[in-house]
Amino acid sequence: MLSVEELEAVLPSMTRWRVPGGRSVDWATLEAALGTALPSDFRSLAEAYPVLVVDDFLMVSLPTPGAEALWASGRREDEILQDLYEMGDTQGYVPFPEPGGLISWASSYSGDSFYWKTSPTDPDAWPVVVRTDNAEWFEFPVGAVKFLVGVYGRTVDVPGMPRNFPGDFPQVLGLSDGID
Repeated sequence: MLSVEELEAVLPSMTRWRVPGGRSVDWATLEAALGTALPSDFRSLAEAYPVLVVDDFLMVSLPTPGAEALWASGRREDEILQDLYEMGDTQGYVPFPEPGGLISWASSYSGDSFYWKTSPTDPDAWPVVVRTDNAEWFEFPVGAVKFLVGVYGRTVDVPGMPRNFPGDFPQVLGLSDGID
Protein backbone atom coordinates (compact mmCIF):
# COMPACT_ATOMS: atom_id res chain seq x y z
CA MET A 1 0.00 0.00 0.00
CA LEU A 2 1.41 3.34 -1.04
CA SER A 3 1.60 6.23 1.32
CA VAL A 4 0.34 9.77 1.17
CA GLU A 5 3.96 10.88 0.85
CA GLU A 6 4.27 8.97 -2.42
CA LEU A 7 1.20 10.79 -3.74
CA GLU A 8 2.75 14.09 -2.65
CA ALA A 9 5.88 13.16 -4.64
CA VAL A 10 3.88 12.96 -7.91
CA LEU A 11 1.57 15.86 -6.98
CA PRO A 12 3.89 18.27 -5.15
CA SER A 13 1.40 21.13 -5.48
CA MET A 14 -0.90 19.33 -3.04
CA THR A 15 1.43 19.72 -0.07
CA ARG A 16 0.39 23.32 0.57
CA TRP A 17 -3.05 21.97 1.58
CA ARG A 18 -1.75 19.42 4.13
CA VAL A 19 -3.32 20.08 7.52
CA PRO A 20 -0.63 20.25 10.22
CA GLY A 21 -1.42 17.79 13.00
CA GLY A 22 -4.16 16.07 11.01
CA ARG A 23 -7.89 16.66 10.58
CA SER A 24 -9.36 14.38 13.30
CA VAL A 25 -12.01 12.62 11.21
CA ASP A 26 -14.35 10.61 13.48
CA TRP A 27 -13.90 7.27 11.74
CA ALA A 28 -16.15 5.38 14.17
CA THR A 29 -19.08 7.68 13.34
CA LEU A 30 -18.37 7.66 9.62
CA GLU A 31 -17.96 3.89 9.34
CA ALA A 32 -21.03 3.21 11.51
CA ALA A 33 -23.11 5.48 9.25
CA LEU A 34 -21.63 3.95 6.11
CA GLY A 35 -21.84 0.36 7.31
CA THR A 36 -18.26 -0.61 6.53
CA ALA A 37 -14.66 0.24 7.30
CA LEU A 38 -12.68 2.14 4.68
CA PRO A 39 -9.21 1.46 3.24
CA SER A 40 -6.31 2.64 5.38
CA ASP A 41 -4.64 4.55 2.53
CA PHE A 42 -7.80 6.63 2.06
CA ARG A 43 -8.05 7.18 5.82
CA SER A 44 -4.46 8.46 5.86
CA LEU A 45 -5.18 10.80 2.96
CA ALA A 46 -8.36 12.09 4.65
CA GLU A 47 -6.51 12.71 7.90
CA ALA A 48 -3.94 14.84 6.07
CA TYR A 49 -6.05 16.71 3.50
CA PRO A 50 -9.42 18.35 2.85
CA VAL A 51 -11.36 17.66 -0.36
CA LEU A 52 -8.87 17.93 -3.22
CA VAL A 53 -9.44 19.12 -6.79
CA VAL A 54 -6.67 18.19 -9.21
CA ASP A 55 -6.21 20.25 -12.38
CA ASP A 56 -9.77 21.57 -12.16
CA PHE A 57 -10.82 18.08 -13.29
CA LEU A 58 -10.72 15.40 -10.60
CA MET A 59 -12.34 15.91 -7.19
CA VAL A 60 -11.26 13.51 -4.44
CA SER A 61 -14.09 13.47 -1.91
CA LEU A 62 -12.61 13.37 1.57
CA PRO A 63 -14.81 13.51 4.67
CA THR A 64 -15.01 16.72 6.67
CA PRO A 65 -14.55 16.49 10.44
CA GLY A 66 -17.93 17.09 12.04
CA ALA A 67 -19.80 16.01 8.90
CA GLU A 68 -18.80 12.36 8.75
CA ALA A 69 -22.39 11.03 8.72
CA LEU A 70 -23.23 13.38 5.86
CA TRP A 71 -20.25 12.10 3.85
CA ALA A 72 -21.31 8.49 4.54
CA SER A 73 -24.88 9.26 3.51
CA GLY A 74 -23.65 10.65 0.20
CA ARG A 75 -21.81 7.40 -0.49
CA ARG A 76 -24.79 5.20 0.48
CA GLU A 77 -27.31 7.25 -1.49
CA ASP A 78 -25.47 7.51 -4.82
CA GLU A 79 -28.47 8.31 -7.01
CA ILE A 80 -26.54 8.29 -10.27
CA LEU A 81 -25.10 4.84 -9.61
CA GLN A 82 -28.51 3.60 -8.46
CA ASP A 83 -30.12 4.90 -11.66
CA LEU A 84 -27.43 3.29 -13.81
CA TYR A 85 -27.95 0.01 -11.96
CA GLU A 86 -31.71 0.12 -12.44
CA MET A 87 -31.20 0.79 -16.17
CA GLY A 88 -28.80 -2.18 -16.43
CA ASP A 89 -25.84 0.07 -17.30
CA THR A 90 -23.33 -1.03 -14.65
CA GLN A 91 -21.61 -3.96 -16.39
CA GLY A 92 -22.54 -6.24 -13.49
CA TYR A 93 -21.39 -3.84 -10.78
CA VAL A 94 -23.87 -3.16 -7.97
CA PRO A 95 -24.34 -0.22 -5.59
CA PHE A 96 -23.24 -0.50 -1.97
CA PRO A 97 -24.52 -1.88 0.45
CA GLU A 98 -25.02 -4.89 -1.84
CA PRO A 99 -22.19 -7.44 -1.38
CA GLY A 100 -19.25 -6.27 -3.47
CA GLY A 101 -21.09 -2.98 -4.08
CA LEU A 102 -19.46 0.22 -5.27
CA ILE A 103 -18.67 3.21 -3.04
CA SER A 104 -17.72 6.49 -4.70
CA TRP A 105 -14.55 8.28 -3.58
CA ALA A 106 -13.89 10.67 -6.48
CA SER A 107 -15.46 12.16 -9.59
CA SER A 108 -14.42 14.29 -12.52
CA TYR A 109 -16.02 17.44 -13.80
CA SER A 110 -16.56 15.56 -17.08
CA GLY A 111 -18.85 12.99 -15.47
CA ASP A 112 -16.36 10.21 -14.73
CA SER A 113 -16.86 8.34 -11.44
CA PHE A 114 -14.26 6.61 -9.30
CA TYR A 115 -15.33 3.86 -6.91
CA TRP A 116 -14.11 1.13 -4.65
CA LYS A 117 -15.48 -2.33 -5.29
CA THR A 118 -16.15 -3.57 -1.75
CA SER A 119 -14.92 -7.08 -2.42
CA PRO A 120 -12.94 -8.83 -1.01
CA THR A 121 -13.96 -8.16 2.58
CA ASP A 122 -10.64 -6.49 3.50
CA PRO A 123 -11.00 -2.79 2.58
CA ASP A 124 -7.25 -2.56 1.97
CA ALA A 125 -7.70 -5.03 -0.91
CA TRP A 126 -10.59 -3.21 -2.59
CA PRO A 127 -9.90 -2.44 -6.26
CA VAL A 128 -10.69 0.87 -7.92
CA VAL A 129 -13.47 0.89 -10.52
CA VAL A 130 -13.81 3.78 -12.97
CA ARG A 131 -16.91 4.60 -14.99
CA THR A 132 -16.00 7.05 -17.73
CA ASP A 133 -18.36 9.67 -19.07
CA ASN A 134 -18.54 7.42 -22.17
CA ALA A 135 -20.23 4.72 -20.02
CA GLU A 136 -17.16 2.48 -20.10
CA TRP A 137 -16.19 0.59 -16.96
CA PHE A 138 -12.61 -0.27 -15.97
CA GLU A 139 -11.28 -2.05 -12.88
CA PHE A 140 -7.80 -1.52 -11.44
CA PRO A 141 -6.33 -3.94 -8.86
CA VAL A 142 -5.05 -1.14 -6.60
CA GLY A 143 -6.35 1.11 -3.84
CA ALA A 144 -7.26 4.78 -4.22
CA VAL A 145 -3.89 6.29 -3.27
CA LYS A 146 -1.91 3.84 -5.42
CA PHE A 147 -4.32 4.53 -8.28
CA LEU A 148 -3.77 8.30 -7.97
CA VAL A 149 0.01 7.80 -7.71
CA GLY A 150 -0.12 5.66 -10.84
CA VAL A 151 -2.30 8.08 -12.81
CA TYR A 152 -0.31 11.18 -11.93
CA GLY A 153 3.00 9.31 -12.07
CA ARG A 154 1.94 8.10 -15.52
CA THR A 155 2.21 4.37 -14.77
CA VAL A 156 -1.56 3.80 -14.85
CA ASP A 157 -3.52 4.66 -17.98
CA VAL A 158 -7.26 5.17 -17.66
CA PRO A 159 -8.91 4.57 -21.04
CA GLY A 160 -11.60 7.03 -21.99
CA MET A 161 -10.14 10.01 -20.16
CA PRO A 162 -9.56 13.32 -21.97
CA ARG A 163 -6.37 13.55 -24.02
CA ASN A 164 -4.85 16.09 -21.64
CA PHE A 165 -5.41 13.87 -18.56
CA PRO A 166 -3.30 13.96 -16.57
CA GLY A 167 -1.76 17.35 -17.22
CA ASP A 168 2.00 17.81 -17.40
CA PHE A 169 2.14 19.90 -14.22
CA PRO A 170 -1.04 19.12 -12.26
CA GLN A 171 -2.18 21.79 -9.84
CA VAL A 172 -4.10 20.89 -6.70
CA LEU A 173 -6.70 22.96 -4.87
CA GLY A 174 -7.74 22.07 -1.34
CA LEU A 175 -11.34 22.94 -0.43
CA SER A 176 -12.22 24.36 2.96
CA ASP A 177 -13.34 22.17 5.85
CA GLY A 178 -15.87 24.83 6.88
CA ILE A 179 -19.29 23.44 7.77
CA ASP A 180 -22.23 25.74 7.11
